[in-house]
Amino acid sequence: MQSNCIREVSRACSNDCCSNLLIGLPETRSSASKVTSSGINPQHEFTTAILASIQPNSNFTNHESLPSSIELFSYLENAYPYYSTTVLADNIRAQEYNHIVVSNHVCLDYIGHGLFSYSQQQGHNFTTEIASSSTSTPPRPSDSPFFDISYKSVNLNSFLLYGGQESEFESSTRKRIMKFMNVSEEDYYMVFTANQSSAFKLLADSYPFQSNKNLLTVYDYENEAVQVMIESSKKKGARPISAVFSWPNLRVNSRKLRKLVVNKRKLSNRGLFAFPLQSRMTGARYSYQWMSLARENGWHILLDACALGPKEMETLGLSLFQPDFLICSFYKVFDENPSGFCCLFIKKSSVSELCKSCTSMGIVSLLPANESFEQLAFNKAENEQETAISQQEIEETPEQIHLKESSVSEIIELDETPHTAQSRNQESNAGRTSGEIECRGLDHADTLGLILISSRTRCLTNWLVNALMSLQHPHSENGLPLIRIYGPKIKLERGPAVAFNVYDWKGEKVDPTLVQKLADRNNISVGCGILTNIWFSEIYEEEKHRILETRSRKKESKKKDKNSYRISVVTISIGMLTNFDDMYRIWAFVSRFLDADFVEKERWRYTALNQTTVEV
Repeated sequence: MQSNCIREVSRACSNDCCSNLLIGLPETRSSASKVTSSGINPQHEFTTAILASIQPNSNFTNHESLPSSIELFSYLENAYPYYSTTVLADNIRAQEYNHIVVSNHVCLDYIGHGLFSYSQQQGHNFTTEIASSSTSTPPRPSDSPFFDISYKSVNLNSFLLYGGQESEFESSTRKRIMKFMNVSEEDYYMVFTANQSSAFKLLADSYPFQSNKNLLTVYDYENEAVQVMIESSKKKGARPISAVFSWPNLRVNSRKLRKLVVNKRKLSNRGLFAFPLQSRMTGARYSYQWMSLARENGWHILLDACALGPKEMETLGLSLFQPDFLICSFYKVFDENPSGFCCLFIKKSSVSELCKSCTSMGIVSLLPANESFEQLAFNKAENEQETAISQQEIEETPEQIHLKESSVSEIIELDETPHTAQSRNQESNAGRTSGEIECRGLDHADTLGLILISSRTRCLTNWLVNALMSLQHPHSENGLPLIRIYGPKIKLERGPAVAFNVYDWKGEKVDPTLVQKLADRNNISVGCGILTNIWFSEIYEEEKHRILETRSRKKESKKKDKNSYRISVVTISIGMLTNFDDMYRIWAFVSRFLDADFVEKERWRYTALNQTTVEV
């Protein structure tokens, strides 16, 4: 039986021609590419709408000839009317994250889920300043509001079964996270870790690789956290193996992966299957059926949900797949404070499989920042204010007091100060207990909901892909494209991430780190990454040597390492707070590479502004 959420998603997808948000479920996996009972092909209609959002069949060869943002946004709304219904996300961005508007910054490099809003942080910082100025305790760094972390050196198995009692603050935070992730407390434990690498290493240190030798990973890019897990598992005798991704679409090579998952040997003691639902770099999505197949063949399942968008866990249905372990990351404030924590979920029935003698430093405790003196400082400030007012009332006449009260009342009504912002925060927390924390960032995701967020990010991602592919170098005989997209192109079933490279008029790739630096100078933040585990069939053998890069030209060994080849790329991540103007600005920036002298001009411009030569 389908849940109410699943039924709601299914209705929305059929009515609005949006992607099937249940992608990967056995009964719905291929529905987006098939004609529906009403004769509608959702993929075809969506592609047509996206292509129509920019002048159809148009290629741009000059960055100065791009249509305006206003004009293209109008085209988008006409071609894809559903986008206009996502205006609530714009309102939340304007009201709760106004620092983005003030800084005029385009943030396209955040991965994970935001816990708090910027306005919430401002109110918290103001309270902290009041507390620190009223006591002898020095103020804490402004980049770590809300909470701090404290490391523990414990055994994961013992901690889960016999760990000490958690604080009210930790308990409420854990419950809020589990509710947001749609994970049942009856079925799973949850521990906080400092970051993704700590979570993966904690699991690797605790998993019985001595008996379950295999570690099978499904990643099309170099993941630092996964590499930490691999290195830790090797020390325990594990045999790391990886899925491969077929060129040029970078889909999972199903035939090869099935051979790795399904083995003719006995089903027991197979190992750990680390599986992400989508690629953090290319946006490629993978079928949930791989988890079912792995479980049927004796694997323990680690579900990496770090790259999922907000609310996407609602489509999973943990009761259907029941991964043994799940990892997800959270940051504090979007485009302001990327610090945070990672969560490791362990199925209660799988705890007995963990090592009972292995100790790791991965687990952390959450400590409320400035909790020890905030209330004391507030009381002290209040007492001092009352004393000052009483002294003034003794010295002033009744007429002066009445005039002063009237002036203060007018100021409070007309001029909102940090004090009133603090009052609003106190009012919004009126129903909360003393140890509970307000995660306004998660609240915003809940308010927007799965359908709105997914439809919005899908539209923006595909619009950007189409816009980037419309850029071509001038005077090229065969219409040499400026950009190469890796992974899915315009597609309903794709995640909110794009991996690409810029090529000059000679067909040579521009170094992704150079693109990143120039973007940063234009107040745009993008990422860089490495695509790997790419498999080329014989028909692409010639293209393989032209595209792939090697880590080192020196032959360290006679044995050829299949992972010594990779592709460095520029990466973009699109979230619920991303808007159309962000997409237009990154497109307009990239289009400037159509000018053959753009890089040199930027070099001289930077030199003139800074009076020094800095290599870009």
